[in-house]
Amino acid sequence: MKVAIFCSANENIEPVYFEKTRELGEWLAKNGDSIVFGGCDMGLMECVAKAAYDAGGMTIGVVPSKIEENGHVSQYLSVEIPCDNLSDRKDLMLLKSDVVVALPGGLGTLDEIFTVAASSTIGYHNKRVILYNINGFWNTLIALLDDLQQRGMIRGDYHRHIEIADSFEQLKQLLC
Repeated sequence: MKVAIFCSANENIEPVYFEKTRELGEWLAKNGDSIVFGGCDMGLMECVAKAAYDAGGMTIGVVPSKIEENGHVSQYLSVEIPCDNLSDRKDLMLLKSDVVVALPGGLGTLDEIFTVAASSTIGYHNKRVILYNINGFWNTLIALLDDLQQRGMIRGDYHRHIEIADSFEQLKQLLC
């Protein structure tokens, strides 16, 4: 299976996010799964790539030209797919993956989550986004989604497109 990883490229974040990201990267590699990620050498992106790569896994980096220009391409790439911009990166990551896992992240991660979920709701694909809710990171987003659902702003049940894993065990079950 090819698992797209959406996550932070920041370094100055809680250490537990790095620990859980490393655990996921190693597990995916040992399970024979490949990761598809943003190709950057910073933050959780570099952490998951290094963990998977060092464990013998396939890492597919979709690298926007700005990342390349700024010298921030991960050295832990089995395959590098260059692209022009963030929109292209999202499209290619979705195309190259079977499922998406969203680790803690910021604006870019939110953009990626909602692009995948929205395109799924109108039938472009049937791929799921799994929010890996490390230490309750996604709790406020989940509360917002629940509120939007209650207000009738989301057609159907958003859980068909966005699933939630509150532990590594739950995440593994959703990925199997």
